[in-house]
Amino acid sequence: MIVVTGATGNVGRSLVRILVGAGEPVTATSRSVGEAELPQGVLRRAADLIDAESLRPVLDGADALFLQNGGPSAHRLDPAHLVDVAKAGGVRRIVLLSSQGVATRADSASHGEVARSIEDAVRQSGLEWAVLRPGGFASNTYAWAESVRTTRTVTAPFGDVGLPVVDPDDIAAVAALALRAGGQHAGRVYELTGPAAVTPRQQAAAIGAALGEPVRFIEQSRDEARAQMLRFMPEPVVDTTLDILGEPNPAELRISPDTELVLGRAPGTYAGWAERNAAAFR
Repeated sequence: MIVVTGATGNVGRSLVRILVGAGEPVTATSRSVGEAELPQGVLRRAADLIDAESLRPVLDGADALFLQNGGPSAHRLDPAHLVDVAKAGGVRRIVLLSSQGVATRADSASHGEVARSIEDAVRQSGLEWAVLRPGGFASNTYAWAESVRTTRTVTAPFGDVGLPVVDPDDIAAVAALALRAGGQHAGRVYELTGPAAVTPRQQAAAIGAALGEPVRFIEQSRDEARAQMLRFMPEPVVDTTLDILGEPNPAELRISPDTELVLGRAPGTYAGWAERNAAAFR
C-alpha cells in the first residue's frame, strides 16, 4: 500500500491518478480528502500532518509514503514524530516533497531551514528515501484565475523576470517512479524545474493563448505586491518570495536535468500546463 499525503493538492491529486493507473493500491489522505475528486477504488482517510498521531491509523500496513512537506504550515510539523509514526506503521520507503529553497535559500528560515529540518528527519530515519526539490509551481498562477475569468487581466510584480517553473504533473510522475521503483532512487535528491525560464508576462500570454482570447498583463510594484501578499502569508515568507521572484540567484535560474533524467523525456512547458488547465481560467 502506498499512502499519499497532501492528496488534494496539485501534486497529490496527480500522483494518486498515476499510481492507480499503474495498478497500485493507494490510500489518499489530507484534511479534506473526503471532498476531493479522486479515482474510484482509492481509500480516503482524513488526517492532518500537524497532528502526527492522526496519521497512525492511515499508515498502518503501508509500505511506502509520499510525504508532502506541509507547505505554509511546514513550521508547525514535528518531523521526527512523523517519521516515527511511519516506521511504526511498517513504512519502508519515503518520498519527500521538499523545496528547492533548501539549497538555494539555505539561510532563510521560511524557505530553507524548515524544509531542511524535515529532510534531515527523513534522511536519518533508517528508511529508504528520496527527496524531491521543486522550484516554483506552474499551478501557483491559479491565483490569477478569478481576475482572468472576470476581466481577462493578470496583475503581478516583476513582469519580465523569468523562472523555470515546474509542472506539478511532472513532480507527481517523478514521485510515482521513486515510490514504485524504490532502490534505484534510494538516497537521491532530485531538483525539479521546467525546461525554460518563463516570465509572468509570458505566462499571462500563454493563458490567453489557451483561452483563445488576449489576457492583459498589469505590472505591480514590489510594495503593491507585498501589501497584497501580507493578507494571507507571514512577512518573512512574503519578503523571501519577492526576493526570489524579483532577483533570483543563479541556482534558482538553473534548468535542472533531473526531470528528464528520471522520466526519459523533457519536462512540460508552462504553455502546456496552461492548455491542460484552461478551464480554471474560463
